[in-house]
Amino acid sequence: MALSKQDIMRVKLMGFLHNRDTDMFSCRVITGNGTLTAQQLQAVGQIAEKYGNGTCAFTTRMTVEFAGVPYDKIDEVVAELAKYDLTTGGTGAKVRPVTACKGTTCVFGFYDTQELGQKVHDRFYVGMGNVRLPHKFKIAVGGCPNNCIKPDLNDFGIVGQHPPKLHEELCKGCKLCEKFCRMGCMKVVDKKMQRDTSVCNNCGYCVGKCPFKAIYSEEIAYKLYIGGRWGRVTRHGTALPGLYTEEQALDMIEKAMLLFKDQGVKGERFAAMIDRIGEDKAIDMLLNGDLMERKEEILAKEIV
Repeated sequence: MALSKQDIMRVKLMGFLHNRDTDMFSCRVITGNGTLTAQQLQAVGQIAEKYGNGTCAFTTRMTVEFAGVPYDKIDEVVAELAKYDLTTGGTGAKVRPVTACKGTTCVFGFYDTQELGQKVHDRFYVGMGNVRLPHKFKIAVGGCPNNCIKPDLNDFGIVGQHPPKLHEELCKGCKLCEKFCRMGCMKVVDKKMQRDTSVCNNCGYCVGKCPFKAIYSEEIAYKLYIGGRWGRVTRHGTALPGLYTEEQALDMIEKAMLLFKDQGVKGERFAAMIDRIGEDKAIDMLLNGDLMERKEEILAKEIV
């Protein structure tokens, strides 16, 4: 059958992408931050074998795709996946599938990244997935400053932090901290350790290393980035000042989405919008503006 551009676009919005030079489509299956149950993983393979070309690939957004699906079988594929609580999607000018690193089990992870990633997925990909934005909006959740998931190259990035503190009375000035600090931000001055907070990235590697227990940490916090981008055009995300709690981080994502919808123009990435209006203005609107108070008004706006 001859497929029109409207046919191709309709199913693309469902998560079925046209295979080049064919009448077939790739099915994009949404995962929970790259996580499927063993049963779901088996089911995807079986459905790919039945309706597609029998091979599966994981995308950079941690979704699963299988190619070779005929146009007239798309509805059957959706129904089959639904039996296993699986959905398709991940396209369009809206929140894209959330990515999260494996900090939940990684020896370097500071917190349960999969749990936080699921909260982000539920609140924004599911809860605000019908909000039309000027362009796609990508969110990444990272467990530590190693940045494996590249949070600072996403529209909104979360990076786990383990900020060190000092029991000054316990410091003996032995200078061991200078040797094990990976960032070179610790120096002993007048027999007391001093930390250059402009250099320290709160990696937490120093915590627990001091033989006199002078260096400790009481909390896990989050560093937030806005306006990151990678691809044909790359932009390192702008760091918001200070550190944040989990609740504050989630609220800031919502504010960033509202800012994008309020100030962005159709076809413009969040990074380009920030550059256009200025970083200082964007940060001020996020930290001090009335975006949440104007939420209903902003969500009702048409994107110009």
